[in-house]
Amino acid sequence: MQIKFIKLLVLSVIIFIIAVFFIGLNQSSIYDTKGLVGQKLKDIKLEYLIENKVILEKDLKKNNFTLINFWASWCGPCLDEHPFLIKLSKEKEIILLGVNFKDKKKNALNFLNKYGNPYDVLLKDNSGKQSVNFGVYGIPESILVDGDLIVLKKFIGPISKQDYNYIINIIK
Repeated sequence: MQIKFIKLLVLSVIIFIIAVFFIGLNQSSIYDTKGLVGQKLKDIKLEYLIENKVILEKDLKKNNFTLINFWASWCGPCLDEHPFLIKLSKEKEIILLGVNFKDKKKNALNFLNKYGNPYDVLLKDNSGKQSVNFGVYGIPESILVDGDLIVLKKFIGPISKQDYNYIINIIK
């Protein structure tokens, strides 16, 4: 009786493991953030890079358009997009928020001193935990939102000339 019970238990465990394995295979392993477009950003709470302040959702609602750019001094593609961010910073219709991602403050400031600072507001996410709330899983990434904090477009990878033109057409 005990042997039958043990055999049944082992068989049940094997069936359970196989079932979990097959269920896992049928689920998509691709992390997709395209669903953010059209959604409202919520629970925004990011610390300033230099000052001891926090930016909240209500602070962003003051702008017609905001581009939230996640970047780091150690990120090669961030340097590629930097000239387009400098050009965007000259546009009065958009505010640029730079979220320094998993970087050292000194390195971030050196980067901006060397290449120019396009950001109206400089923020930080030293651990990367806040960026996850924005659907960010790598850098550079940027999110264009309107005054109601509705995501108009998410840019994965460096801002290109085509992306720059897209943003200009939206904000004008």
